[in-house]
Amino acid sequence: MYIPADQYQENADDMRGNFVGIGISFYVYKDTIAVIRTIKGGPAEKAGIKAGDRLLFADKIKIFGDSIHRDSITKHLKGKINSKVTLKVFRKGEDEILDFKIKRKKIPIVSVDASYKINESLGYIKVNRFSETTYNEFKEALEELQEKGISSLVLDLRNNPGGYISTAQSIVDEFLEDDKLILITKNKSGKKDETFATSEGDFEDGTLYVLINQNSASASEIVAGALQDNDRGTIIGRRSFGKGLVQREMSLGDGSAVRLTIARYYTPTGRSIQRPYENGNSAYYHEYENRYENGEMESKDSIHVVDSLRFVTPKGKVVYGGGGIIPDVFIPKDTSIENETLEYITRSGFVSYFVFEYLEKNRNDFTDYSLEDYVSNFEVSEELKNKFYEYSKIDEENSDFNGHEEHLKVIIKASIAQQLFGTNAFELILNKDDKMIQKVLELDEKTILEIPE
Repeated sequence: MYIPADQYQENADDMRGNFVGIGISFYVYKDTIAVIRTIKGGPAEKAGIKAGDRLLFADKIKIFGDSIHRDSITKHLKGKINSKVTLKVFRKGEDEILDFKIKRKKIPIVSVDASYKINESLGYIKVNRFSETTYNEFKEALEELQEKGISSLVLDLRNNPGGYISTAQSIVDEFLEDDKLILITKNKSGKKDETFATSEGDFEDGTLYVLINQNSASASEIVAGALQDNDRGTIIGRRSFGKGLVQREMSLGDGSAVRLTIARYYTPTGRSIQRPYENGNSAYYHEYENRYENGEMESKDSIHVVDSLRFVTPKGKVVYGGGGIIPDVFIPKDTSIENETLEYITRSGFVSYFVFEYLEKNRNDFTDYSLEDYVSNFEVSEELKNKFYEYSKIDEENSDFNGHEEHLKVIIKASIAQQLFGTNAFELILNKDDKMIQKVLELDEKTILEIPE
């Protein structure tokens, strides 16, 4: 895969797990940069930047107007570590433009989206990718949950596209006993390398649930496959993507780079997770559509398996190679147009734009809310739901959301929480309606939700 120079830095930052900047989340709202949240402890928060502020100038350079592009915005806000940027800011309710001088620092790109207790003994950690910093984030989250007394853990790898193999191996090591095989890699000449668990694991005895879906790929599949093949934990969800290739990145000298496949990886029983390319690149990436057409998203029985790729784990569980990890417990996907629409608006940011406009007018209503108060007491009213319909230009009587109104309210509530409190609150609220989490609770036989402090 070729990475052009103008995309390389963003890719590099993403995998390194940090960038140098001022520490804000923002929208280009209409023609202006609008601050959604400041990153806790970051330079912008310390300087006094607030949610809702509009950034107008950076070092006297205009950064608003119809011609502004996100790339040029980030170019002015990012920079060398400890360098300074002077911002001119419009704040609603202030008579004059405000001036801020902010020193750029390393800003973490968080890969653990959420970490909290579902109930007294069950913890939850959601990992969105495997970057250089992911293991340390994960380890810190796990230790905090263990200090709060968990004995079971949900590791959520849904929609996680992968990342560094070494990071995945380190996370698997937390769950496996010493000397258990984690991963096999094999290059084109047939040379094998094997990776084994060490004595570092801190959660080798606890009950473990791993959530995957059709968008869990690469390093996510290393984790799920290694645990499944060692009879460790329960894999819940839908068959994963099927990307089992080891790639090495090489700079081309002009700021661009290429990632070259150098090996395949195999799970401990010898399964290759990689789906074949025999029908070409387009067919490989559009196989997702076939899963809808053949019924696989709704029934485990529709998953095509090949007897010659049948493997058996040490405890006698039958598993299959040939493309992706097939879960131990299958959870069908609601493929109705209503649910697909809800999933899209949840993850695309569409609801977030609506929520931002709502908070613009009503932010003071939430000043006294703690996260616990908000989760327990705030309810999305019919009036607010109808405002979303109006914003979306949806005819309520003929709405795609008929029969799903309560779930839509949960999405709106979670999106407000995300802008007020962060991604941990967003995932916590969404998960209260989540079928895979409900299956975990059924398996774990515990049902009391505990709000994080």
